[in-house]
Amino acid sequence: MFQIQSPSIRTVTTAHLTQTMTLLNQTVGELYQQIQQELTNPALELVEERRCPTCHRVLPGHGECPVCSRPVSMQAEEPVVFVSPREDFYSSGGSSADLIPDEPVSPIVEELPVFILRQIAVELEGEERRIAAFFLTHLDEDGFLTIAPVEIAQYFHVPLSKVLRIKQLIQRAEPVGVGSANPQEALLVQLDVLNETKPTPELARHIIAEAMDLLTHRQYAEIARKLNVSYHQVQETVRFIGENLNPFPARAHWGDVRNPSPKAGEVYYHPDIIISYLNNSPENPLVVEIILPIRGYLRVNPLFRQAARIASEETRIGMKNDLERAALFVKCLQQRNFTMQRLMQRVVSIQRDFILRGDRYIKPLTRASLAEELGVHESTISRAVSNKTVQLPNKKIIPLANFFDRSLNVRTALREIISREKNPLSDSQLARLLAQQGYEVARRTVAKYRAMEGILPAHLRRVNQV
Repeated sequence: MFQIQSPSIRTVTTAHLTQTMTLLNQTVGELYQQIQQELTNPALELVEERRCPTCHRVLPGHGECPVCSRPVSMQAEEPVVFVSPREDFYSSGGSSADLIPDEPVSPIVEELPVFILRQIAVELEGEERRIAAFFLTHLDEDGFLTIAPVEIAQYFHVPLSKVLRIKQLIQRAEPVGVGSANPQEALLVQLDVLNETKPTPELARHIIAEAMDLLTHRQYAEIARKLNVSYHQVQETVRFIGENLNPFPARAHWGDVRNPSPKAGEVYYHPDIIISYLNNSPENPLVVEIILPIRGYLRVNPLFRQAARIASEETRIGMKNDLERAALFVKCLQQRNFTMQRLMQRVVSIQRDFILRGDRYIKPLTRASLAEELGVHESTISRAVSNKTVQLPNKKIIPLANFFDRSLNVRTALREIISREKNPLSDSQLARLLAQQGYEVARRTVAKYRAMEGILPAHLRRVNQV
């Protein structure tokens, strides 16, 4: 009996998971289009009645749900997070005139190879840039090199040492570890870079270098026996690895590599999430609206279900498929909303100071650590964050990925220092000034951050000033 049932259970689970992940990856605009497409299914019905997507209460003509938007307590640390039927962002014609014009932003469509090449270009000469570009076109979706460095050296007729130097520059660019041969090498590179700015557990290198297979399979007791250390030491070190390192470095850039925005010409975004003050007071909890771009609510059409029961055998098969597809879509959409609520509840709690006070106050937060805290896979967090934008209380619209940018505060401080310089400062001088502000970064890290911000080296800034 179990052998007969197992395939059907696995198929349903896979279909549910696949569609949920697809919906989770979509922006509010893409979700709107997806809903319109699904509504061509006669078994799916959009009830033209304004109801809360979460509690299903009938809502007034305008405004949010008075129940779901009500804070549990007035403690400022706990945000109020709910799904909001903000259909007012869309008109029947879908005109861009309905967009919020307060904050112009440029769509982010830069692919990962271009993003990395821009960071390291200042340290490369003409031929080296061609080699780097060739190198970057041979990365897979996780950021790993699909061709051996020796083959690149043979292709360009250059010493292997030159290719390896370029590889090291690529590996140390953001996101750190891209260009490695495998997850193990990527983790070791990230550990080296991280060790330049803060202490790292010595055991971390041994676990990654000598027990990677055991680490992958979470066999912590075996790791402890192999390395002759305590189980507790292994647990603490593995926790450090999970919170600070990423075995698949390109996944932080998934939104731009896997799903480049097709709307490159737009100047304004529909925000996917709106953050505001409760009662317009920064002292109160933050209110977080996750936009669901429809008026009314979706359900399986009861009349269609009733008709399927009395239909002929041949017709009933097609109607049953329509009913299953409609039920699956409704369920997956609910799951998508629930996941986004859990994500934003935690993110906004952690990054409250960043939201209220600016880039300097961002706290270290990784997709891996948040995934572990919420009990989901890291790819779930990556898809939920990918391509999404957030409107802050000051009406500025930023990518949701900014909440996970651990270098944002350092780059902000760097911009401020350079904006005040009377004479162009070298990267070493900038590193010392950043250290005085509590940001311990290496000189080459300063060069990387400067390139990310589009700031020229000191000698070129001097020329521009003259």
